[in-house]
Formats: sequence, structure tokens, C-alpha cells
Amino acid sequence: MKTLAAAILTMVISFSFLPQHKAFAQSKLYDTAKLRKVDQMIEKDIAAGFPGAVLVVVKDGRVIKKKAYGYSKKYDGNVLLSHPKKMKTSTMFDLASNTKMYAANFALQRLVSQGKLDVYQKVSAYLPDFKDRKSDPVQGKDRIRVIDVLQHQSGLPASFYFYQPDTAGPFYSQQRDKTIRFLTQIPLEYKPGTKHVYSDIGYMLLGCIIENITGKTLNAYAEQELYKPLKLKHTLFNPLQKGFKEKAFAATERLGNTRDGAIHFPHIRTYTLQGEVHDEKAFYSMGGVSGHAGLFSRADDMAVLLQVMLNGGTYKHVSLFNKQTADLFTTTASSDPTFALGWRKNGSPDMEWMFGPYASRQAYGHTGWTGTVTIIDPAYNLGIALLTNKKHSPVVSPGENPNVFEGDLFPTGSYGSVVKAIYEAIE
Repeated sequence: MKTLAAAILTMVISFSFLPQHKAFAQSKLYDTAKLRKVDQMIEKDIAAGFPGAVLVVVKDGRVIKKKAYGYSKKYDGNVLLSHPKKMKTSTMFDLASNTKMYAANFALQRLVSQGKLDVYQKVSAYLPDFKDRKSDPVQGKDRIRVIDVLQHQSGLPASFYFYQPDTAGPFYSQQRDKTIRFLTQIPLEYKPGTKHVYSDIGYMLLGCIIENITGKTLNAYAEQELYKPLKLKHTLFNPLQKGFKEKAFAATERLGNTRDGAIHFPHIRTYTLQGEVHDEKAFYSMGGVSGHAGLFSRADDMAVLLQVMLNGGTYKHVSLFNKQTADLFTTTASSDPTFALGWRKNGSPDMEWMFGPYASRQAYGHTGWTGTVTIIDPAYNLGIALLTNKKHSPVVSPGENPNVFEGDLFPTGSYGSVVKAIYEAIE
């Protein structure tokens, strides 16, 4: 006859998300008192003006922490609401660059697992128009492989402002089809393979590769092939076009994309963003659907996506990709220990701001500009998703550096101290 401990162990191994059980609270899986210190840290920031957050922590196959803090919406424009909207654990967030992992990377990992994509193949094999022009100052597109793009060492620029006519020049575009045509023409900025430059443009191209292979738009493929089998109904692109209401979302920038009035370009949004992707390239130039940004999700769904990676590509009876592929995508780049295939790795002390001081060297994850961070640590069988709306706050100095918001300056907004406290609670 099984003992209670053995039965509990069996349930943990099954990787089903179960409700709290007294036996777990008394075990050494985590320290509940220390986890409450995490609450105190975040609540201290909320009291000092940080907008809001939702935290979910997965340990040994189950959710050990899920809590909401602060407000999903504090401002209407630049006016502080007299009755701010409370954050809920069900609030949905603009994941920003975490889209790269949980949409583009998950799709790529599935295609590799199915034998439909070879990361060592040249990009031009999947995007024939990806080639140098004679006038390009840096040549070498014909040698760039998919893995080079994934490891952010392809030579592609970090970004490109398609939506701004004064900087985009002949590549100006606020139409998705047009932008996709331009993406293959963007000149390289450095010799491929000589350094790592984190690139949105690379992931926009990877999204195009997914669409070319599957014959579906990225959102259709991800929602049908990834999220539907997992029964994730709150992870999707362009949610306001699919029946969701603004109040379901954490608000981001107060005055659209203007950085409190410092930035202007055609068709720029000036209202408080809620349920629309913040990222300018994704919204204006890619119709809300891109490999680098555009995905929305919530804590419950993120817990499942974290567990998929911890399980090596599976969840319950669903298999999205195999463990061999998951291992390939989380393998450290030989030229920089902080890069894997898309995933960022805890490969040096330089990453402590994100992973804290206690994460294992196996840990990987990603961040998003709007205020999201995910950490996956196989050594601890641990997954963390800290979802914040830190950009729903005033710009510190619009005239000098319009990209720094008050929310960025809080410990919760820089992630590492919260992650550190979580590790202290589970060790």
C-alpha cells in the first residue's frame, strides 16, 4: 500500500498543477514564510508607486505561488485615476519580447522536432529573397544560417523603425505585407558571426520562416498548433479583435507610443494602451503579429508554458516537441555563454540582474520590454513568470531619455531581487 509521501511524489512527477496541500507546505520543497517576503518586497514597491504585477512560481510540477499586486490600470492618459483598477491573477499582459520564446521559439522547436526545419540550414533556403544587394556595405547574407539568427550573431541590426518615414526612408511601412517584403532587404550591420547583437529584426525574419514553412500566419499557427492543444484560451495575438475587453488587460504606456509626448510619427497612438501590443514594429508595421512581439498571456497559461519546457516539450498528454529539440534550443552558444538559441542563459555574472545570484548555470529564460520576465531552471525544477506593467508610469525625463519610465527604477521592475528572494525560499 502506498504511503502518503509516495502518493504525493507520484502526483508531483505527473506534472499536473494541483491545489496547495498541507503536506507540501510542511515539506522542504519551499519555505512559505520566505515566499511571503517576496510579497512584502513587491507590495513595498506598490506602496511607493510601482503600478502592478502578477507572480506565478512553478516548483516540482505544481504551482506553489500565484499572486496579484497593485493595479492593472492607474492612469487614463497622464491623469491618475481616483479609483485605480486592481490587478487580478487573471489579468492578461503584453508579453513583449517573451513572444520570441513562447510563440516563435515554441513554433520553431515544434517544426524542428517534426523535421520541417533545420537550424543549420541557410536562411535563404526558407526565404529566397534574403540576399545581399550590391550596394550593401556589409555582405554575407548567403552564409547566414537559421541558428545564427537564433543566437543573435547574424549581422542583422538590433532594430529598424519601419513605421517612421524620416528614419526608414525607402523601407517605410505601416502595412504587414509590405514590411515582410522589406525584412529580407534590410542590410547587415556587421560581419555575421563576429559578435552577438540582440535583434528584433532577426526574430521578425524567424516569424516569416515559420509562416513560409507552415503556410499559416504566425498567430494562426501558434494558436492552433501550440496553445489550443494545451487548452490555453488566454494566450494569443490581437486579443481585442477576438472578443476580449480592454479591462481584462494590464495597461502599458500612458500616452500611446509618445513617451509622454516626446515622440511623434504618422498614426501614432496617444491613448493609454490596454490590450493592444505596445511594440511599435509589431503594432504599426506587422498588424500586431510578429515573431519578436505581439503575444498576450496570463499567469495560469504561463505556468503551463514554463512546465512544457521543464518537461522537455510535453504537458500531460500533449507533446509539442521532443526533448532533444528542447535541449538543442537551450544549448549555450560557444561564443557567448549568455546566449542559447533565442533563450538567454545564466552564463555569466553579467546576467545576475535577471537571474539573481542563486540560479544554476542551467537556468534560461527571457525578458520583455513592457515588464515581463520568465526564468526556467531545470536544476531546481523551477519556473518563474513575473508579469508587470512597469511602463504604465511616467517617463522619467522625456526630453533626455524617453525610454526610461519610473517603473523601471523599482526593484520589482529590474527583476533580479524578486528572483533572488524566490530562490531563497525554495533552497
